[in-house]
Amino acid sequence: MRHWTDNKIEIVFVRHGKTKSNFERRYTGRNDEPLCGGGVIELMSKRRLYPKADTVFSSPMKRCLQTAEIICPESSPIIIDEWKEIDFGDFEGKTFDELKNDLRYKCWLESGGRTPFPSGESREEFIKRSLDGFYRAACLAKGRTMAIVHGGTIMSVLSSLCGGDYFDYQVKNGEGYECLLYTDKKRLELEIIGRLGREGKD
Repeated sequence: MRHWTDNKIEIVFVRHGKTKSNFERRYTGRNDEPLCGGGVIELMSKRRLYPKADTVFSSPMKRCLQTAEIICPESSPIIIDEWKEIDFGDFEGKTFDELKNDLRYKCWLESGGRTPFPSGESREEFIKRSLDGFYRAACLAKGRTMAIVHGGTIMSVLSSLCGGDYFDYQVKNGEGYECLLYTDKKRLELEIIGRLGREGKD
C-alpha cells in the first residue's frame, strides 16, 4: 500500500459507453448488461479524447470492463467491487413511462431521489460503498489513473468530495471528469480540473 505522504495524482472518471437500456432510457443498475453496438461505435469514434493511463480501475460490470478494453486497450483494469451501479430494486429495467403511475415511484421522485428504491438501495448506502471503493483505489493509484465507472458512482464520489448536489455531476455515456487527487497523512482532497469525452474538449 502506498504511504500517505504529500502526493498528487491525476485521476480521470469516465462513465461507461451506452447499452441498449441507456438508449431506451431505462433504469439499469444491477443488470449486468453489455455495451450495445452503437455504444461501442461511439466509444471507438472518440477514443483519441481519452488520455493514456498508468493505472486503470473499473467496476466489475460488463459495460465498464468493455469500455475499459476499448479506451485503455494496453491496460488490465483493477476491479473495484464497490463500484457496481446502484440497485434500483423494483424500478430496475423500467422507463419513466412504465413507472409514472406507480405510487412508489411518485413518492421517490417527490423525495428528490433520497428515499430507498423499493427492494433496492438507498442513495446513502450507495454513496458510502462508492466512497469505500474510491478510498481503496486511491491507495493503489499510481501516475495518471483512469476510473471506468457508472454515472451514479461519479455523482457519489464527486458530490461527496468536491461539494455541490449529487445530480450536479451527471455526465453522458463516455464522458467524465478530470481531477487531481491530493493526499497526505491528514487529508484527502479532490479537485476537478476539466471535463472529458466531449468533442472540442481537452
